Amino acid sequence: MTDLDRRRILVVDDEERMVRFIRMNLEHDGFQVAEAFNGKQAIQRIRDFTPDLILLDVMMPDIDGFEVLETIRDFSAVPVIMLTAKGEEDDRVHGLENGADDYITKPFSPRELVSRIKAVLRRTEGATGGMHGLIEVDKRLKIDFERREIWLDGKLVKLRPTEYRLLYHLVQNAGWVVSHDQLLQKVWGYEYRDEPHYVRLYINYLRQKLEKDPSNPQYILTERGVGYRFVDFKRNKEQP
Repeated sequence: MTDLDRRRILVVDDEERMVRFIRMNLEHDGFQVAEAFNGKQAIQRIRDFTPDLILLDVMMPDIDGFEVLETIRDFSAVPVIMLTAKGEEDDRVHGLENGADDYITKPFSPRELVSRIKAVLRRTEGATGGMHGLIEVDKRLKIDFERREIWLDGKLVKLRPTEYRLLYHLVQNAGWVVSHDQLLQKVWGYEYRDEPHYVRLYINYLRQKLEKDPSNPQYILTERGVGYRFVDFKRNKEQP
């Protein structure tokens, strides 16, 4: 049993049969599981159970999954995987825009579910590697990966977990082009190699939060047809 297998999972779905199915399979893999059958229960269980990850159904009777997700993001960065029966692009994008880390379409196999959960947990618990101390990109932007702090014009910027990981890998390779495939594998995991829209979506999120003019970015640059490159701030500082 690995450390990931002992993680606490909150399952939120109004279908009791689905909750039982998920619980049985996750407990078989060693996870600790708690249940909630509507949005209000979910919010309370998050505070009581303090889960490491939430499986959140989109379609619920009192408060839908998107509203619950927005409420969660007001007070917690816990990873969230949305469960949807539709599998439509609009639902997936809407969930990601509101702070979901991933989605999975019903019906799904136990193997797929466990694989997705472990992939999200691995990437949310990633280390900061060799990037220590305060990084001064320029007078406007400062980053401290050890403290998980991003400072913009002297103010702390709140990044979602996936945005943070994406920024980390871009800054780690500052001055170098990082391909779409490399970012998918590093930030989301090998399982997501066929989901290129994730990269484009989260690059846009980062630009909206960090760039003065997101349509004319100075930090996160696009290398068309290849990938993205974070400005080479080290080289810029060395030049007179």
